[in-house]
Amino acid sequence: MITLLKDLVRIKSDTIESANNALLFCESWLEKRGIHTTVLQHEGKLMLVAEIGIGDECMIWNGHVDVVPGNPEQFEPFIEGDLLYGRGTADMKAGVAAMMQAFYELSKESKSLTKKIQLHIVTDEETDGKTTKFLVDQGYTGDFVICGEPTHLQIGLQAKGIIQFDVILKGKPSHGSRPWEGKNAIEQAFLFDQQLRTLSFLIASNEFYDYPSLNLAKIQAGDRYNVVPDECIISYDLRFVPGQNMQSITSEIKKLAEKFPKSEFKIQATAPAVTTEAINPFIERIAHVTSQFIGKPAVLFGQHGAADARFYAEAGAGAIEFGPSGGDWHGVKEYVSISSLENYKNILVSLFKK
Repeated sequence: MITLLKDLVRIKSDTIESANNALLFCESWLEKRGIHTTVLQHEGKLMLVAEIGIGDECMIWNGHVDVVPGNPEQFEPFIEGDLLYGRGTADMKAGVAAMMQAFYELSKESKSLTKKIQLHIVTDEETDGKTTKFLVDQGYTGDFVICGEPTHLQIGLQAKGIIQFDVILKGKPSHGSRPWEGKNAIEQAFLFDQQLRTLSFLIASNEFYDYPSLNLAKIQAGDRYNVVPDECIISYDLRFVPGQNMQSITSEIKKLAEKFPKSEFKIQATAPAVTTEAINPFIERIAHVTSQFIGKPAVLFGQHGAADARFYAEAGAGAIEFGPSGGDWHGVKEYVSISSLENYKNILVSLFKK
């Protein structure tokens, strides 16, 4: 498994073409071990599906082999003590390697498995997740999904929903030396932002989250010092708490925007929250098995970010993020804990042992 992970890290999979190459490497690795795979393509991006076991219930293991860009030396993995360093070790080629190894081990006793396991490996989680969405749209879903993102062997059973939107504020141009003759659109944007942060949806909470998060991500306005800007576009990334109603949130923002003359409110992207319940029998099984390996009760938590689990959850499957311990993902010293990775692989295998 560690050799497999090192080989994956050496593949500089930060473009569509190179991520596809990494996926084809995974296909070859599995096929050499007698595992039949299906490779699909969508918009030039590849994805892999393999299945073992029998029965009505199906668990899906999802992982991605694409990574964010890094320095050349980050694609040369090395080990110091218990840590394996390299781009994509934590996020999330370690999870992929563990899932592939566990899948191979279980495939040797596939006929005795009373549940099905599907392995999904995709190539664009770091950009838009269209390959996982494509798989779900094609019917590749199940009763429960584990996305092997790095979680320190904690169970991320919820994730915030996403609303990304633009607000276009209008003003009136004038000479920069006589600003009182115009109406500054940037100042209108400042006022809108202040009022937005007082809206009621921003005080929501649940057992895993104290509040939603609101990031003012972009401001576009003005092109000359001596002109009062007549338009300002502000762009936000809102992550709302599971249990909140997306339509109610957007309606509240739209009503505020309508108070500003000639303003426009444009939604650019949305994603539902992941709301898997702790009483889900799969969660209870995973927590029990995990606690046996780590020697203490498993921790349940809510993710602030979003992963491909959201696409399966939207289709009705229970979905979690659950993976090994690592750190500095997307950073210059990204690493994964080897002992944690071994535990993670053994947990995946043990989930299907009687």
